[in-house]
Parts: sequence; structure tokens; C-alpha cells
Amino acid sequence: MNAHVPNQGPLAGVRILDLSTMVAGPMATMMLADQGADVIKVEGPDGDLMRRLARGRAGMNPSFLSCNRNKRSVAIDLKSPDGRAILKKLIQTADVLVHNFRSGAPERLGLGEDDVRAIRPDIIYVSISGFGEHGPYAGQRAYDPVIQALSGLADVQRDRETGRPRMVRTIIADYTTALTTAQAVTAALFHKLRTGEGQHVRIAMLDAVIAYLWPEAMPSLTYVGDERDPSDGEVGPDLIFATQDRYVTAGALSDQEWAGMCRAFNREDLIDDPRFKTARLRTVNAVARREIMSAELEKWKGDEILARLLANDVPSAPVRTRFELLEDPQVRASGILEEHDTAQFGRVRQPRPAARFSVTPAGIRAMAPRLGEHNAEVLGDLGYTRPEIERLEREGVLGRR
Repeated sequence: MNAHVPNQGPLAGVRILDLSTMVAGPMATMMLADQGADVIKVEGPDGDLMRRLARGRAGMNPSFLSCNRNKRSVAIDLKSPDGRAILKKLIQTADVLVHNFRSGAPERLGLGEDDVRAIRPDIIYVSISGFGEHGPYAGQRAYDPVIQALSGLADVQRDRETGRPRMVRTIIADYTTALTTAQAVTAALFHKLRTGEGQHVRIAMLDAVIAYLWPEAMPSLTYVGDERDPSDGEVGPDLIFATQDRYVTAGALSDQEWAGMCRAFNREDLIDDPRFKTARLRTVNAVARREIMSAELEKWKGDEILARLLANDVPSAPVRTRFELLEDPQVRASGILEEHDTAQFGRVRQPRPAARFSVTPAGIRAMAPRLGEHNAEVLGDLGYTRPEIERLEREGVLGRR
């Protein structure tokens, strides 16, 4: 970026070593970096696989950029004695260490909790996994589709006509895990601030998604002995409706919203329909209700019915394409999408941090780093001399691209 952006975020002064790869861990640490933490991304000489999945502009995969901004990168061969020595010095300076290694890998690298805590006793040690450390799936590889399949999410999304399970077409398990991790790290930092005590934070992707789904997709499994099929009522149309010229969404939970929807449709007769008289009855008869909504919406042009729905205070919106999102008036007014001029990648669009702090603003200070971009800077802070750094680069202990 052309101009220096000062770090004023609420986590300024916190150092995080990010040894995670792909999405869930890097996304979590990026949120913390946005909020001011000094996140040092520790990669192997070949870099995070995510870097190589798409070329993007100037060799930067846009997905990698969007999960790793505001970080510094060092590329270290952790299988070499010199590489492990560098990491040990970094651990001495760190408040948090995050990794998503498979079971057993941290210990083989000398990065198990006991190893790390021997260097920095009060560190917050965060391990992200697919399934946790115990049970028949522990140690198995887990990408987002595996978690969607096992958690019940694919069942929630199943085709209402064929019954075929379907995936959500975004890696929601990774993002849910990232949010869970970022919140857990800040909670652990708060505990450390009060007591001086570090701890081990364990996060399994499967656990994060089940916890995320439970209140809305599985509440009928809550009362032991009185379980009901969570899919009851889910076989009707979803809340995407076709009008004469576009797709829209609309929903009515309260009695007032339902009455407003009926008035917008010119169907006041439905207000007192015994099937839909209360919120509970509208839930019980959700399939019939949505079928009626679908038939009524098909009678209108999109802008016309949306105006009528909003005039009656009914939650509703057009279904935007991702290109349309860029010009949505609310998106533009909120300033969520920022454009930054960068020397390496030209003009770059990124969503600003969603949480806005009135006193300690979070922000985008830098784009994602190139592999090993900050080798000299970070090692220099650890006391390495320029000739030592050059030797480590020649010997392949440090990578750079």
C-alpha cells in the first residue's frame, strides 16, 4: 500500500505466530491482525499450499491475499536445526501460537505444547483440527466438504424434490471455525491479562459447525427422550422466490410482519387463515405457507413487490449476484468494501474488518505478504546479523519468493 497505515487496533502489542495453512487458521489470525496483532506467518520454504492454488495478479492468489493481509511472512525449514533455532527465538517473543498440524506432527517438529511451553510458559497454544484429538476420526484429513457431510449441514441443504444432500457452495466450515478460533483467542488473551496464565485452546472444525447449526437446524434434538426429526418442515420451498423478472427473498415471523405481507400481496384473507394465525402455526404449516408466498410473488415484478413489502415493514430484499453486490447502495454506504492502491498488485478490493471499534480502530494496513518477505526484518529483530541471514538463505534454511 502506498501510504503507511498506523496500527491502532485493540490487539496492538500482541504477537501471534501463525503456523496454520489453507483457510480456517489463516482467516482467524487475519481477523486478529486486522485488530492490531502482530501476526508472523511462519511457512515452510515452499509456502502455504493456498498460495499455489491460483496465480491471481503478480503471482498472488486472491484467496490467499484475502486470508493473510496485515501479516508478516517468514519462510523457515523447520526440519533443519537452524530453522528450529529461529522458531524457538520467535516463540520466546510470542503471546499466541496457532497451528493446524495433523495429530503427532507438532511433536515430531518439536512444537508440541510441552515443547513450546518450556520456551514460553505463559503462551496461548491454539491447535485447530478436523475432529479433535480423540475418537475414531482423530488424525484423519478434513476439508470443508467432509465437515459439511458429517455435521448434518449437507442434510439441511438437501434437495427438496429428490432428497439428495447438497453442499453449501462456500467453505462455511472453515469460516465458522475461523470465527470460533478468533473469539477463543481473544477470550484466552483476556484471561491471560487478568491472571498471567496461558492455556491450550483446542478447536475442532466438526465441533464448531455442529455448535453453529444447533439452535436453528437441530433444536428438535434438544430435549432428551422427546427428539423429533429436525427435517420436519424443511421439505417445502426455501426462502428464495421468483417474481416476474428477478429473484427475491421475504420472510415474516411476527404477526405484524405476516399481516403486512398479506396486505402487500392484496391477500388480507390470509391474515385470519387458521393455518397461519400464530407464529407457531405458521411454523407448523411452513410448507403450505411458503407455497402460497411463492405463488403470490410470481404475480409481481420484483421492484414493485419489494416496494410494497418494505412499505408494510416486511423483511425482504432482492437476491443480488456477486457482481451486483459491488453496486448495492447499502454496501456502498457502509464502506465495507475498500479499494487500496498497492505497488505489487495494483488496485485491490477487500472488505474492511466487519467489527468497528470507536476508540481502537481495526483496519487494513498491508496486503498479504510474499513468501519470506519479512525474513530479514523479523530475524533482525531477533538479533541475527545481515551476514547470518544471508548464510541461512544460501543454505536453504530460509526461503523467499
